[in-house]
Amino acid sequence: MRFHKSITSYLLISPYLVHIVVFVLFPVGFSLFLSFHDWNIISPMKYAGLSNYQKLLQDQYFLKSLRNTLIFLSIHIPLQIIIALGLAVILNQQIWFRAFFRGAFFMPVVVSGVVVTIMWQQLYGYEMGSINLFLQTLGFEKVGWLTDPQWAMPSIAIMATWKNVGLYIILFLVGLQSVPKSLYEASALEGATKWQQFWHITLPVINPTVIMVMILSTIGGFSLFIEPYVMTGGGPLNSTLSTVLYIYKQGFFYYHMGYAATLGLILALIILLVVFIQRTVIESKPA
Repeated sequence: MRFHKSITSYLLISPYLVHIVVFVLFPVGFSLFLSFHDWNIISPMKYAGLSNYQKLLQDQYFLKSLRNTLIFLSIHIPLQIIIALGLAVILNQQIWFRAFFRGAFFMPVVVSGVVVTIMWQQLYGYEMGSINLFLQTLGFEKVGWLTDPQWAMPSIAIMATWKNVGLYIILFLVGLQSVPKSLYEASALEGATKWQQFWHITLPVINPTVIMVMILSTIGGFSLFIEPYVMTGGGPLNSTLSTVLYIYKQGFFYYHMGYAATLGLILALIILLVVFIQRTVIESKPA
């Protein structure tokens, strides 16, 4: 009887185990194996030792792509948290059409990333883009949103924030609704202002939600690919060449599969390190 129960338990979890083996363990293991080889898909693999890792240390384009990604994150994460938390606080109040606004803000999240990217590409157009046409009506000069190296990555960060902010509004709403109302009532009796309540009650209580949003935003930011691939191709002057886009080009443009696997493993380690530092710093702050 106990044997049959054990078999049944393993059968129930077998789909999850198969998923872990096929889609997690095998890709990671094969990538690690591939990072020590040269392979162009067509020819047989050749053992390369540590040459791929040595090449990475001298690869200026990889460092450039990593710097671009960090610039994107430095704009995207603060902007996304501020906007998402601000809108969540508003939508947590008793306002007109609250359900409609919640759905409207979430709608870009479920729309295809390619569709959103093409739409914003049209908005950012230099000659006929709606944003530049509007600026001209106000008397300002046109801006090369996607053609000026100084504006290209910030423009992509703004677009990515618009697309993803709805998800984080929902997450912040869940966190805000978990704050006990008795804390606000008690602080109001003591004469606390709305800002003091937000700073000393709301933020400490929703701190786990803030950590989660930062981690998800960081992982999503390091995975930046569709936006620069569709909008700029990594230009101008490699100013929007993200790390994932560079890995993609190494693997599927130049067929340097071994080197692409090496870059992917290093990127995964960088993400783990950044997320660990974020979590440590935020959790160490006193409430």
